[in-house]
Amino acid sequence: MSAFDRAYEDLRARWPATTEERDVDTPYGPTRVHVYGPENGHPLVLLPGGSATGLVWFANVPVLGERYRVYAVDLLGDAGRTRHQGVALKSAADLTAWLDALLDQLALDRTHLCGHSYGAWLAATYALHAPQRTDRLALIDPTQVFAGFRPGYLLHALPTLIRPSESRARAFLAWETGGASLDETWQRLYAAAGTVPGRKIVTGGRPNTAHLRMPVLVLLAQLSRTHHADRVAARARRELPQAEVHVLGGATHHSLPSTAPDELNSRLLNFLQ
Repeated sequence: MSAFDRAYEDLRARWPATTEERDVDTPYGPTRVHVYGPENGHPLVLLPGGSATGLVWFANVPVLGERYRVYAVDLLGDAGRTRHQGVALKSAADLTAWLDALLDQLALDRTHLCGHSYGAWLAATYALHAPQRTDRLALIDPTQVFAGFRPGYLLHALPTLIRPSESRARAFLAWETGGASLDETWQRLYAAAGTVPGRKIVTGGRPNTAHLRMPVLVLLAQLSRTHHADRVAARARRELPQAEVHVLGGATHHSLPSTAPDELNSRLLNFLQ
C-alpha cells in the first residue's frame, strides 16, 4: 500500500462510522463521494482544494451532517478515489459536465454548494453554469475567483510542482501556515498526493461573479499567503454587494477547513439556514 493510500484510509477512519462510500458512474469515470447526514436533509455538496480529497472535511462533517445530507467529493483529475476514464478531461467545461452528470446520478436536482480553494473556483464556475441547481454558494478562501495568486505563493509552490515529494509538500505547508499545528493524518495525505501518478488538474478563467444571483458566502483566511485577504474581501463586496463576506481571524489558506473549524462551521450553518 502506498503512503497516499495509507493516509487516505487513516483519514477515512476519522469520519463518522455511518458515512457511506459511493463510487458514482459518470462519463468521465467513477467518482468517489463520501455521504453523511440524514437522508431527508437538504443536500450540501462539498468540493475540496487541490491535493486535499473529499476527506479534508473530517472536522466539519459531524456538525454539518446533523442537519444536511453532505456529499463530499474526491475531485476529477486529482489524487483520491475518483478515477478518470472515458471522456477526455481538457477544460472547465468538462468539469461542469462532470458535475452535471454526478448530480444527475445522485438525483440532486438542487443543492447547496461549498468549496475551498480550487474547489471554491470550481463551485463558483459551476454555479454560473447551473444556477438552477445551486441554492446557496459558499466560497472558503477561494483562489482564482476574486484575485490571482500572490507571486510569492507561486514561487514557494513551484518546487512541489516541478519535482513533487512529500518533504517539499510538508515544507510548503509549514511556510504557508506559519508553522501552525496541522492535523498529522491530513498532512500525510496532502504531502503524498503530489506523488500520485496520473493527476491532471484542470483550471480555467476567473468566473464572472457579478453574474451570481443565488445567496453567496465568502469566508477568507486572514493570514492566507495565496492572496491579500483584505483586498479580496473588498473586491468580493464590490462585485457581490448582496454577499456575506467575512475574514476568519488567525486562519491561513491551507489550515482551512479542518484546523480550528468552530467559526467556519458556525458561519456556514448560519448562512445555509
